Parts: sequence; structure tokens; C-alpha cells
Amino acid sequence: MFITENRLRSTMSFSSLLRCKTLLSLPCRTASRRFSTQTDGEVRIAKVLKEKFPLATSLKVVDISGGCGAMYEIHIESDEFRGKRTVQQHQLVNQALKEEIKGMHGLRIFTDVPRK
Repeated sequence: MFITENRLRSTMSFSSLLRCKTLLSLPCRTASRRFSTQTDGEVRIAKVLKEKFPLATSLKVVDISGGCGAMYEIHIESDEFRGKRTVQQHQLVNQALKEEIKGMHGLRIFTDVPRK
């Protein structure tokens, strides 16, 4: 059964639709992923961010493309962000991941400063 794009939009959230459209155009493996293990991409990105932000108190990297490495979501809390606007914080993360971003289709960044 085929679902029209308009019907698909009304039944899915925007982020789900975006992931779906992105995944349909990518040659990804469809094997299910266990939540307790990290993909190679997640490990690689986390390593780069840990090196760039040694004061990070919290770091989470999730491959939201189903395991093929096309889209990632990053949550990072670091004192290096203190006194910087959100856009500046995101620019620091983008700069740290400059090489990795070249192979991505999308990246969600969530930054914060640790509470004292």
C-alpha cells in the first residue's frame, strides 16, 4: 500500500518525516540496532568531542539515521560554553566535528552549561 506524501505528513512528526525521507535516499543497512551498543560513528564522534571539550560533564552521541551514520544527535554539557550564546556553542561543536560533518546529511546539536 502506498501512502501519499500529504497523508504521510499528517501521520508522522516532522522529524520522523525528515529521517524517513533521508533514509529512503541512502543505502543504509536495515538491521536492528541494540540500544546498549554504540555504532563506530558514535564512538568516533564522542572521542573527538571529548578531546575538544575536556571539561564536558555530560556527552551523548546518537546515530538517528538507523545506524548508517547519515544523521547524529549530540547532547553536550560543558563549562567551555559558559558565557557564550547558543549559536556560538553550536559553532564550537561544528568546528570540532568539521571533518566528520563532511560525510553527514544532518546533525542536531543540544548544548548546555553545567549548573553550579
